[in-house]
Amino acid sequence: MEYLQRAQERLKQQYGGTDQDIHRRVGHSLVPTRPLVYSSTKSIPLSEDVMRAHRLIVGHEEGAFVDAYKMLRAQVMQQFRQKGWNVLGVSSPTAYEGKTLTAVNLSLALAMDLAHTVLLVDADMARPSVHRTFGLETVPGLTEYLFDEAPLAQLLVHPDVGRLVVLPGGRAVKNSAEALASPRMAALAQELKHRYPSRFIVFDLPPLLSRPDVFGFSPHLDALLLVAEEGRTSSADVERALTAIGGSVPILGGVLNKSGRKQLTGRKAMSLLQAHSN
Repeated sequence: MEYLQRAQERLKQQYGGTDQDIHRRVGHSLVPTRPLVYSSTKSIPLSEDVMRAHRLIVGHEEGAFVDAYKMLRAQVMQQFRQKGWNVLGVSSPTAYEGKTLTAVNLSLALAMDLAHTVLLVDADMARPSVHRTFGLETVPGLTEYLFDEAPLAQLLVHPDVGRLVVLPGGRAVKNSAEALASPRMAALAQELKHRYPSRFIVFDLPPLLSRPDVFGFSPHLDALLLVAEEGRTSSADVERALTAIGGSVPILGGVLNKSGRKQLTGRKAMSLLQAHSN
């Protein structure tokens, strides 16, 4: 991830010191607080096998894979604190580019910071998959809240990692765009944003070019993070996605997934994302 490496150098120049200093000063609170105990939220501990099989950063030792998400966390937190934001959407131009894994691992990285809590919402209602990343079968979630009026407190899940709580997607629905643009969803988005000032909310959203869901939901986002897969995402798809979203929500930047291959397609796509976010 070349853009993460460049960001790391900028952070070194800004804060000084080593990578560990950056993680301590930017990626972690200077004044740690007492860890939360979730007494009412359902807890589902993650097994070591699940963590490693689904490529969750909590199941890996320190290294390039984990460090990339920690640096992404540092960038996100820096921008959000400067601008007073707390709601991030994660999407991609097309399907199967790694947006859900990025949303989950970024949420896990954010939840390791003791200064705030993190809520990860699976808002890809036509193809919910966050629950599978945590090794769960289909469980009630956002769909049941919107359509069946299930109490929110009964739907939340704590994967026994840091200060993270997950709202699964629930059963898949066909009218996902209408659901995300509904008054009940708008009220929920506002409640989640304003109830706890120190909470980060991460929405795993559908791909931009597959369905119109994100466009109706974008007013509830502070910023959008785009995920592109090297060797798969074309520069044309990125251009189309950026044109489609227009100026309805700030583009925080891009993540180049599966970086390191020799194909140039993904690197061209990422250069477009960088140009758009500057």
